[in-house]
Amino acid sequence: MNDPVILLSIGILFLGLTAFLFWPERGVFPRYKSFRKMSERVFHEDALKHIQKLALQNKYPSIQSIAGALEVSADQAAIILSSLEVQELISVVNGKWHLTQAGETVALQVLRAHRLLERFLAEKTGFSEEEWHQRAEKLEHSLTLQEIESLARTLGNPSHDPHGDPIPSSDGKVRLREGQSLTMFPINQNGRIIHIPDEPEAVAAQIRAEVIVPGMVVRVLESSPTRVRFLIGGEEHVLAPVVATNIIVSEVKEVPVEIIQGESLALLKIGEEGEVVSLSPRCRGAERRRLLDLGILPGTVVAAEFISPGGQPTAYRIRDSLIALRNDQADWIRIKPLIMEQAS
Repeated sequence: MNDPVILLSIGILFLGLTAFLFWPERGVFPRYKSFRKMSERVFHEDALKHIQKLALQNKYPSIQSIAGALEVSADQAAIILSSLEVQELISVVNGKWHLTQAGETVALQVLRAHRLLERFLAEKTGFSEEEWHQRAEKLEHSLTLQEIESLARTLGNPSHDPHGDPIPSSDGKVRLREGQSLTMFPINQNGRIIHIPDEPEAVAAQIRAEVIVPGMVVRVLESSPTRVRFLIGGEEHVLAPVVATNIIVSEVKEVPVEIIQGESLALLKIGEEGEVVSLSPRCRGAERRRLLDLGILPGTVVAAEFISPGGQPTAYRIRDSLIALRNDQADWIRIKPLIMEQAS
């Protein structure tokens, strides 16, 4: 029972278990404590960001809205709000939660990080549009202030994210643009889309499916309690009002050039030529850079040479090179047919 070897083995085992559980930084309990602390910070920052986004719309949060935004129970949301109040990041004024100056500083920093990350993912990576928001959500809490500013400089200090949301400046200013919901926009009047939602995902997915992005010119044809029918680039779209109300549009004073300029390259027949007029706003990020690198610029002459046996891609002659483009890629390129001009 008192065998020294057994006692030594037990001692070594005990020391090993103690080290495994409590070793600084790498032990189970320090890592759990660090993870829990990080999780609390993420919840707190997400709550502050939610309150800030509502404040920009002149709205106020509720326990239910916090619970929905953070995907937690109402009880957990109440605990989070109580913790933020203790830390003096929020205060209650006339029965409504407001950000304190310290809380607003944190919220704007997180919001700035999120929207810069979305812009980076859209412009500098090959991630699909549906991935931008969630990836930015995961990364926004890990960026330092210096990293946020470095990211902003890399992107050229953009003013808006890919969804049209304003990116807070480094000094905490937010430049808002006036607009109104597509459901409320006047019938048969030209407007420009300035914002599309990135959440909730069910709504964002329907808008992505229609390939609608900020910068597009829109004209509402019909707006009823059951549907909203509108034109973009000559194509008709129909959305339910509950979806369309999330698209924000600003008034366009004059007839935009997008309405009168060009048609889709995908309509060019084999043997015909066209002159590039512009690239559609739908073409963004890596795809847009690729087309520009291929020399597809305003004034470039493009000729349709032949179609693959499967119906696509089509080979186009661009600056003495054959470039294969799928129909959806060719549809991003707006052209002025040259054969039609010569025939007239």
